[in-house]
Amino acid sequence: MQSQRSHTANLMATATLIHTLKSHSSDVNCCCFSATTVASCSGDKSVRLWSLADFKELPISPLLGHTYYVHWCVFSPFGTILASCSTDGKIILWDSRTGESQAVLQHPSKAIVRVCVFSPNSEMLLTGAADSSLCLWNVQNKTLIRTFDGHENVITACAFTPDSSFVVSACASGDLRIWDALYGQKKSLFFDPECHDLGVSCSVISPTFGSADPNAEINNDRRSYLLATCGGENLVKLWDLIVFPACKTKLRCSMTGHTAKVMAVAFSPDGGLLASGAVDKIVIVWNPIEGSMLYTLEDHSRYVTTVAFSPDGRYLASGSNDRTVKVWLLHAEGEAPNLSLPSGSQQVTGTLQGAESAPPKNLLLEWSIDDVCDWLKAQGLEEYVQSFHDNQIDGQELQSLNTDTLVNDLGVKALGHRQKILRGVQVVREKGSSGQILDDGIPDEYLCPITRELMKDPVIAADGFSYERSSIESWVRSNKTSPMTNSPLVHSNLTPNRSLKMIIQRLYNL
Repeated sequence: MQSQRSHTANLMATATLIHTLKSHSSDVNCCCFSATTVASCSGDKSVRLWSLADFKELPISPLLGHTYYVHWCVFSPFGTILASCSTDGKIILWDSRTGESQAVLQHPSKAIVRVCVFSPNSEMLLTGAADSSLCLWNVQNKTLIRTFDGHENVITACAFTPDSSFVVSACASGDLRIWDALYGQKKSLFFDPECHDLGVSCSVISPTFGSADPNAEINNDRRSYLLATCGGENLVKLWDLIVFPACKTKLRCSMTGHTAKVMAVAFSPDGGLLASGAVDKIVIVWNPIEGSMLYTLEDHSRYVTTVAFSPDGRYLASGSNDRTVKVWLLHAEGEAPNLSLPSGSQQVTGTLQGAESAPPKNLLLEWSIDDVCDWLKAQGLEEYVQSFHDNQIDGQELQSLNTDTLVNDLGVKALGHRQKILRGVQVVREKGSSGQILDDGIPDEYLCPITRELMKDPVIAADGFSYERSSIESWVRSNKTSPMTNSPLVHSNLTPNRSLKMIIQRLYNL
């Protein structure tokens, strides 16, 4: 079976762009397929659906029910239910045929829900939230089965094993945990504190590898699967996920190819292909059995946030902060796609491994010491400005900082502050000096965390984060906790973030 999957990967040696879906008015955060439909969700608070037959938007689309940014959407294994989750702390289960809401599930603490996934047996739904908790739901009864607590940061990734018995979850701090999905154990069965140094963005498990292979000989002494993860250090990692006799992971390989944070990974239905999308605006298709790159797909103008394969393995979809979903037809190299392109479509074909592209310009090198200090203020880290100034930290020095230097030389003792600085440096390096617009992109630090829109009147709330004034005022009228941490807001005072407002006004002529 393994050689058959490798053969499949070799056959699908390239892909051709056949359609671009453009209905969203904000970032596309996630996309997924059923047998007949492609769905996507966005910062515009909507979920949209298109027919795979002609790529026309369905009459029931858009699905409107969330009041804030929609982070994730996923079809149930049989395609009858579509689940979506949002900053509003709700998970909505939609009838995929009628577009009607079947149920609205509220996260217990009303925290932002970042990710959701159905179990392969269709019986359970797993959701991960910003309060660092996981919730396991009964799909038929629409009730909460149990919660899993143990992570100390925002849950950014979760997945079921193919037999629906175990759950893997990961968070923005970079740690990974394995849980028992069936028998009520609330403590994690395994903990890896360093899955990815700069946070995990996504995790998926191969539907066919190891113990998931229906043709494999049954091994009563060992049960294992193939796990793929991605994160902030520009890597896609492949792991042996062992669940019996004891739960653990073992790194198989780290795959390089992306030049920026990798946002998403997805296995093809037969497990023969793995796709990844990143902040470098590129989709890479890999052979996960060999751990090698097959080809790259480039047509997005902003960073790629999501990738998904269709159930029949013919299509690959990629979504981006350029507000589009692109649908690619997979086919053998040199083989003309046996499909009529929709009117107005432009044919773009994947680039095989080996093709070179110019590296992005590192505009961070142009920063002065004062620019670095202004940037720290905009991040809400004013307490370190004097230390950075005294140590003459300019843009070149900023990008070379590491954990030891931050702790020992600059006095950044708090782990959360160190991670905020290191992640912030990476964001600036990827998007440009002072957050200058590259293409039509706007750096995350200038977007309100609630609405994901450019802030015009940024204010600092009690949790230390900056928000658009009207958005956080609306939030606190019905919530007494932070939208970012879910911790109680100790007061309702809002402090104008004048440094951030000045930078945004200067960059965007507001």
